[in-house]
Amino acid sequence: MPSDPEARAPKRRLWERAADILDLPADVVAGLPRVEILGCRRLLMENHRGILAYGGETIDINGGQVVVRVRGQRLELRAMNAAELALDGIIRGVEFVF
Repeated sequence: MPSDPEARAPKRRLWERAADILDLPADVVAGLPRVEILGCRRLLMENHRGILAYGGETIDINGGQVVVRVRGQRLELRAMNAAELALDGIIRGVEFVF
């Protein structure tokens, strides 16, 4: 697969067209992760592909094309299934690592 962003542009446009036709958000059609942060105490993520690293101060989550790194204190995985996960703790930051 070409690494040139312009070479991948037609694929992105295909996802966008499919999302428009199906009246769905483009991120859902493309399988991209959806991250929701509630205050500084809870993080919810859809479309994850598992936990890569787990600790009380850092949790790395596989989002497919991106790693979602959550930093904070007393971080805990509260719930997880094949599609969603929930983290609790004091969230200090969220980083997207490509």
